[in-house]
Amino acid sequence: MKQILLTTTVICAYVLTIITTPLFAQDTRSKIQDAFTQFQQQESLKNGLSSLTVLNAKTGQTIFAANENVGLATASTMKVITSATALDFLGKNYQFKTTLYYTGDIDENGTLNGNIIVSGSGDPTLGSTRYAETQASTLLNKWVSLVQNAGIKSIHGSVIADDRLYNGNQLPGGWIWTDMGNYYGAGISSLNWCENSFGINFQPSNKVGTKAEIIQDTTRAPYLNIINETTTGKVGSGDNVYAYAAPYSTKIFVRGTYGQDLKKTIELASPDPAYDLAFQLNAGLHKQGIFTSEAPATGIKMDSIDLTKKQTLDIHLSPTLDKIVYWFNQKSINLYGEALLKAIAYTTAGKTGTDDGAYYIQKYWNAKLGIKSSELNSMDGSGLSPQNRVTTLAMTKIMQYAQKQSWYPVFYESLPTYNNMKMKSGTIGGALGYTGVHTNKEGQSFTYTLLVNNYAGSASSMRQQMFKLLDALK
Repeated sequence: MKQILLTTTVICAYVLTIITTPLFAQDTRSKIQDAFTQFQQQESLKNGLSSLTVLNAKTGQTIFAANENVGLATASTMKVITSATALDFLGKNYQFKTTLYYTGDIDENGTLNGNIIVSGSGDPTLGSTRYAETQASTLLNKWVSLVQNAGIKSIHGSVIADDRLYNGNQLPGGWIWTDMGNYYGAGISSLNWCENSFGINFQPSNKVGTKAEIIQDTTRAPYLNIINETTTGKVGSGDNVYAYAAPYSTKIFVRGTYGQDLKKTIELASPDPAYDLAFQLNAGLHKQGIFTSEAPATGIKMDSIDLTKKQTLDIHLSPTLDKIVYWFNQKSINLYGEALLKAIAYTTAGKTGTDDGAYYIQKYWNAKLGIKSSELNSMDGSGLSPQNRVTTLAMTKIMQYAQKQSWYPVFYESLPTYNNMKMKSGTIGGALGYTGVHTNKEGQSFTYTLLVNNYAGSASSMRQQMFKLLDALK
């Protein structure tokens, strides 16, 4: 009798699970639908477009989808696609390599009749302060010591930063003039240095509207001419300073306002990061009494260099890809995305163009998940281009795929936390987005992407409305 009762109890529990699970899912779907309907009714979206896709993170089944097949500007949510592709294709232990070597011979007096050359393969962390082993002072001191240890006391030649692999310093197509002079719009080179940026500090005036002086300019880059047109903003106005320049510019125009109470270093894009590396290494050698007969140079000089005699002094390996992806997503570093995009293209087919990288990412996810190029139409790896168009369904499918992979823990760790949810954000003019994963208090797990384009009003106000919508997943 006890056995019969036990069996009956198990059967009842099983039947109850079958009945309640769809009802539970239906309740969640209705909750999201109500929240999305309310979200779309706000005046700020009268002329805008929003798309939301929510999948069951465990089964991949669609819980809710609206405008899921419409391609929208992604902003920095594009970074999760680049991250997932790099981790899946290159592997979490992938490392970039930078080589220091010299050409020619060292005579009996310690004179190198040749050149000191640093050759890059696209490492975005070289000179970065985010890792102990990549900091500029650490690398420069090590390289200067290695030159000394090689018995070199003077150089009849120059220090050359070989940036030829990616054809110098370039910008992805679609990036705009108001971005490219600032740190977040820095170009990509095969020999990046200090995240291709540098800082300036201002002294605001006591009078609003008058000039804010640069009190500490780029002493590390005296070859640049910074034309300061920045004025002092009122207390609380913050940082409204923008730099205007392009790759290989020697003039950088700095405009906008700097708040009276602001104490912040303004980061600008380095117009020629490879040259800056050569310049800094050359200066470091000079400090140790090792002088060069020629000025520092970049890869454009390599065609005239005799490479029949060369000796490697150092091979520097970047942090592993999992550590790069962490900062890439946590701090939304556009340079890292472009470096990963090019690494994917170069590893796949020896190509180095941004468009090549975008093509191979599209091809990769078409083969993996059947995502069409019209669903994943990207112009870069970071999302800074306003021309990117991706559907929320495509992005959510890639996020869903990531959760089944061995590298997922490091990918998940790289996602920032907003609104008490793990998700990557994206913000550019007129576009906001969030994509992430979340497990609610009932144990339901979701994968989701929410993109909004052409909204009216402030970004902060729209962001709060988006958070309110995503609260339906909690």
